[in-house]
Amino acid sequence: MDLERWSSLASRLFFSSAFALLALALVERAANALGYTVLRGVFGGGRLLEIAAILLIFVIALQVRELKVELRRQRS
Repeated sequence: MDLERWSSLASRLFFSSAFALLALALVERAANALGYTVLRGVFGGGRLLEIAAILLIFVIALQVRELKVELRRQRS
């Protein structure tokens, strides 16, 4: 597989993982508001949001790279 396919696969994986972590953080926050916990101290909701944001930064970087490659193809 070439680099473009790996980049696209990583982008999709990071994007879906970030939204899964976001959903888990929201569920944890709602459970905490009711006095329960879902994660039992493994990661707090804030830490999950940080990890999701980092994954989204990587997705943005990968998308900008793909856009740059596509623009170079169109120019030549």
